[in-house]
Amino acid sequence: MSAFVLVHGAWHGGWVWQRVAPLLRAAGHETHTPTLTGVSDRAHLLNPSVGLGTHVEDVVALIEAYDLRDVVLVGHSYAGQVVTGVADRVADRLARRVHLDAFVGGDGEAAIDLLPGTIAHHYRESVAGPGFGWLIPVRDLSVLGVTEENDVGWLTPRLTPHPWLTYTEPLRLTRKGDRVPATFIECVGWMRVFTPQAERAAARGWPVFELPTGHEAMVTAPAELAELLLRVAAA
Repeated sequence: MSAFVLVHGAWHGGWVWQRVAPLLRAAGHETHTPTLTGVSDRAHLLNPSVGLGTHVEDVVALIEAYDLRDVVLVGHSYAGQVVTGVADRVADRLARRVHLDAFVGGDGEAAIDLLPGTIAHHYRESVAGPGFGWLIPVRDLSVLGVTEENDVGWLTPRLTPHPWLTYTEPLRLTRKGDRVPATFIECVGWMRVFTPQAERAAARGWPVFELPTGHEAMVTAPAELAELLLRVAAA
C-alpha cells in the first residue's frame, strides 16, 4: 500500500486533513499530515528566516525519519512549491506527487510570481502593512470558497499568519524530481486562481482532474477528495 504524506497550504496546519486522513487510513494506507515550521502548532518557531527551503526540509526529514517508500505526496495550494522541492530531493522514495489546487513551479520560480498579478499585489500590500514586512496575514475564507458556517467556525480560530519568505524564495531544482509522476487536481467551485497552474500541468502531460468545490477541498469535500486521491494512488 502507498504511504500518503499530505502537506497543507499557507496559514493552515496538519490538522486541516482531519476529515480526509481517516478515510485514507481506512483504505489501508499509512498517512502522515505534518505541520510546516512557523504555523499552527509550530507557530512558536516562526521567524523571518523561515522560507521555502525550511518547509522542503520539514517534509524530507519526515519521509526519511519514517523511512517511507512509495509515497503519494500531496501538496495543497502554496505547498505545490514544497512538494516540487521535496520530489527533487527524494525522488526515489516517491510513487507520485499530487498538486491539489496548487502551484506548479519550475527552477528559479517563486510562489508570488505564479499568482495572478492583482492577487500578488494584494499579498504584497498585506505583507507591507499588517504583516510587518515578513508575514502574510490570513485571507478571508469566503475568498477561498468556504461559506458554510460550521466550516468557517472550524477553520477560523486555527489559522495563523504565514512567513512571507516562503513566497519569495525561488525553487532551486536539479530536475531529479521530473521522473516522479505528477497529477493536478483543480478545485473549480470558487474564483479558480489556480487555473493557470492546471493549464501548466496539462501542458506537461500530467493528468488533470476537477473537483466541484472551493479551494479548501479537504474541508468542504473531504469524501470526494479522498476518493480521488485513492484513485490516483491506485493508478
